[in-house]
Amino acid sequence: MGTEVRASEQPLTAEAWRQIVDSAVYTAIITTDEHGRITTWNEGARRILGWTADEMVGQTLHRLFPDDTGESAIAGEMEDALRSGRGGGQEGWRVRKGGELFWAAGEISPIRDGRGAVIGFTKVLRDRSEQRAADEAAQEERRLLEVLNRAGSALAAETELHKLVQIITDAGVELTGAEFGAFFYNVRDEDGESLTLYTLSGAPIDAFSKFPMPRNTAIFGPTFRGEGIVRSKDITKDPRYGHNKPYKGMPKGHLPVRSYLAIPVLLRSKEVIGGLFFGHQDVGVFTDESERGLSGLAAEAAVAIDNARLFGELRSLNEQLEQRVNAEVARRAEAEEALRQSQKMEAVGQLTGGIAHDFNNLLTVVTGNVGMAQRALDAANITDARTRRALTGAMKGAERAATLTQRLLAFSRRQPLAPKVVDVDKLVLGMSDLLQRSLGELIKLEIIIAPGLWRIEADPNQLESAILNLAVNARDAMPKGGDLVIETANARLDENYAASHAEVPPGQYVMIAVTDSGTGMSKEVVDRAFEPFFTTKEIGKGTGLGLSMIYGFIKQSGGHVKIYSEEGQGTTIKMYLPRLLREANGDEETGSVSSGFESSPRQETILVVEDDDDVRAYTVDCLRELGYRVLEAHDGPSALRLLERQEAPVDLLFTDVVMPAMTGRELADEARKLQPRLRVLYTSGYTRNAIVHAGRLDPGVDMIAKPFTFEALAEKVRDSLDAGRTRCALIVDPDPSMWTSGSSALAALDMRVEIAGSGTEALNKVRVAKGRYDVVILDDMLHDHDGASLANELRALHLHLPLVVTSRSRASELGEEFSKDPCTTVLERPYSPAELERALRYLDVNCGAPPP
Repeated sequence: MGTEVRASEQPLTAEAWRQIVDSAVYTAIITTDEHGRITTWNEGARRILGWTADEMVGQTLHRLFPDDTGESAIAGEMEDALRSGRGGGQEGWRVRKGGELFWAAGEISPIRDGRGAVIGFTKVLRDRSEQRAADEAAQEERRLLEVLNRAGSALAAETELHKLVQIITDAGVELTGAEFGAFFYNVRDEDGESLTLYTLSGAPIDAFSKFPMPRNTAIFGPTFRGEGIVRSKDITKDPRYGHNKPYKGMPKGHLPVRSYLAIPVLLRSKEVIGGLFFGHQDVGVFTDESERGLSGLAAEAAVAIDNARLFGELRSLNEQLEQRVNAEVARRAEAEEALRQSQKMEAVGQLTGGIAHDFNNLLTVVTGNVGMAQRALDAANITDARTRRALTGAMKGAERAATLTQRLLAFSRRQPLAPKVVDVDKLVLGMSDLLQRSLGELIKLEIIIAPGLWRIEADPNQLESAILNLAVNARDAMPKGGDLVIETANARLDENYAASHAEVPPGQYVMIAVTDSGTGMSKEVVDRAFEPFFTTKEIGKGTGLGLSMIYGFIKQSGGHVKIYSEEGQGTTIKMYLPRLLREANGDEETGSVSSGFESSPRQETILVVEDDDDVRAYTVDCLRELGYRVLEAHDGPSALRLLERQEAPVDLLFTDVVMPAMTGRELADEARKLQPRLRVLYTSGYTRNAIVHAGRLDPGVDMIAKPFTFEALAEKVRDSLDAGRTRCALIVDPDPSMWTSGSSALAALDMRVEIAGSGTEALNKVRVAKGRYDVVILDDMLHDHDGASLANELRALHLHLPLVVTSRSRASELGEEFSKDPCTTVLERPYSPAELERALRYLDVNCGAPPP
């Protein structure tokens, strides 16, 4: 046997054996007799299993196994040990003293005496709990990485936003072990109350559809503010839970949530676009590993959503660019066609003008010689009737030719005109009898005039002739009768319109439209309608010079003419003549003539703030000439001091943008603290970034660029003062009949009306309107609010919002409740329009609103 020492030759003492096995403090070494009863129990066994040697010697190993499996397990291990020299070796659950389970690996070997007989067994047991936990952690890490990699690959291949967010939500459920998950968009109003469900995983959509969207409460707020992960073993035990109306805790029928995990999703810009929310009905489901995995997923989600948004914006930009290119190509083609048509008409005009000039010379010879012949016959006292008829016929033909020549000159814009200041409405109304006689009984004539119509400078005789020509053409297009409408209006032709219509300068015009219900024209006829001698009438029924003469007269007068027509749908011909922007002389037109400038009918007060003395002086003079009361200041601080000293409110702040000490925007912000309803008009030669960002004016900003003309200033100031003068009321009432009666009463007060059928709808409308309602009229008996509670919620939104509370049975009680609120009054239902008007005037006086 070599150097091997047999136990029988050198027996090991019990003390030596005890020292050896007790030194293995991290391994349980246990010996048994041949029947499995424990004979020794080392220190490692005590440390791992908890029992002492005194407690275990004489016992069996069965109690180390859970669920009554020990007897069969030990028997199997002993059989294997006797057969192969080693039994067990598998890892599994074992039991410590006190019943705690732990993960262990053990094996058993036989003990033989010197004759080879089995006298017992040695059981070696090692605690593998930490190793198992490490293995499980590594396995969980691999699983998390696999889910993240799989999600990342799917996200990289997806550009459609909704599908992308659904991938993220599904991956979150898989990562965290949640029963269900959701992504909510952080689309908030000013109170942070609008959080929108976008995707859902692990639950049907109707699980949420019957409940209101979550609000920015103490539970959800940290997520939508981007403050970090919120994790709770049992959300129902959270001190922030269950303190918000309308529910005290989880609403009935809601998904059962105990374990709760939420994380914000932040874009590169640090904007919180939403949150991922996960839940489970059991307690303590989510772990640190869940948080780590979800953090990685939220980061991938943010990048993917950001990229999808950028891709969507790029795609939208490309589509817009393509549309703009197509529109620009079409616009240029249209402009080129208009230019070709204009050039053609110009060439034809030059040709016809030359012909008319030469023809006039010929007609001079003809008519002169015919006259000479007539005078010769008179001198010779020749009474030959045939000769005189021939000369008379020749003279009539020459006169008709002269008329045609005049029309040719009109088309070529070379006829002599006698322009005067014209009130178009007065001229058209004065022609009504002539027009009706010319049209006959089958045509119904309607004249629509425009109060406040601007004046023009044109030849009144030629204008009358043009209108009459158009009316006669319309009559011929309605052989069986029809309708003819002549309408006047003020019009502004902008740069875009001018760009697509040759020879049309942008500006202000007076429009005269002649519309018939006749046969209409094809596109080919419209394109040629203004050409001289072109006509669709039968031979002998027209010369084709009527429309060409109108075209020439309008162009010569600096105007524009346009045909709108479809076959079978009638025709509209619009004539645009430039607005007169100077004062008429007394001999140009009798009666009182307005200058046409938009002056001040109410002598409003305007505060002019300009650091350039010359510009300020010019501006002040212009505004005073227009009838305004003007205050002036050379900088922002001076203007604010002026505002503080003013007893009456200032109607308009007209301020330069770039000034020393304080910019125009800063001045406007401070001035509106003194007068919240102050209107502001900016002016600047260059604006830097005070009111212009990304190449666009900031929303709500009104501006006139320097240098500005007297006319432009008059128009812009008037527009700024008149903008939004119509007041708006919100009626909150479930009774549709009250909508009708209330709307009629408010319309009589020149107020625009909006309707809400419930308190919730009213609150949403007021939030969105951001205080733009001038009054809210609400019923006391709404299905979701009573009048007092709704009024208080509205008052919390806007401190000075005028309110009218109407009630059938509690008017006195409500009147007492709101007696100290100057912006609330109470009406007893039913109420009359007069009572409503008195209530509104009471609020105007007491709440500081302007009168209706």
